Amino acid sequence: MTFPLCIRKIRTIATSVVWSLVFLSAPSSHAAKTGHAPVDYSRQAEWLAVHGERQSPIALDFATASSDADDPRHNAITTATTAVHAVVSDNVAANAVQVDVAPGNFASIRGRRFQLVQFHFHAPAEHTLDGVRFPVEAHFVYKASNGKLAVIGVMLAKGASNPAFAEVMRRLEPGSATAAAGDIDIAPLMPADKSYFHYLGSLTTPPLTQNVEWYVLSHALTISPAQLAALQRRHGRNNRDLQPSNGREVLFHIER
Repeated sequence: MTFPLCIRKIRTIATSVVWSLVFLSAPSSHAAKTGHAPVDYSRQAEWLAVHGERQSPIALDFATASSDADDPRHNAITTATTAVHAVVSDNVAANAVQVDVAPGNFASIRGRRFQLVQFHFHAPAEHTLDGVRFPVEAHFVYKASNGKLAVIGVMLAKGASNPAFAEVMRRLEPGSATAAAGDIDIAPLMPADKSYFHYLGSLTTPPLTQNVEWYVLSHALTISPAQLAALQRRHGRNNRDLQPSNGREVLFHIER
């Protein structure tokens, strides 16, 4: 299988940050809104949850992923570039910066229609790509009309400042009207090339519900060192440990 140049250079654009998903009990409502105790990433072994053989996150490797041989156009991902009526919150209970969006933000994923519910950030990344852990992983949580969840993961490396991330963090500054809904241009947080790894996994905080569709994009974007530091100051480490793949098939889809 031949991979794009940027994939072969993934180790050079990734950071070696050591301190390193979906942390919701429901896609549109999580710990801060339900009164659940804060998620403690330093005591993951004590999380009470329904465990199974398809947990997330996992290590993703180009050499072992199966080629997605189906119709590449049918299996492509297309997303809206604007998060309409977005509300940014510093979700202390979930230990994450989160952006909830109003109904109407749609995506097409492998020929099916999903609606964006929210997106949030983990520092460092939860998944690894060829053994590399990026400093940040953004998760865009989508829900289909039948209740099916799909999450698009986007890796963020240290580099140029990201204007969409800057807008999210600006709304968290003291004095900002974080409760007010406003559109956010999320194009800078979604790579133009949406080649992806696909597998079936789970939420990554209790209750660790399974049967979540994962689409982890292989092309990374950037945030500045200052933006990374600002995110880390708010929540510190908020990533789940890697889980066993248990023989699950992982597909790699190349966008054409």
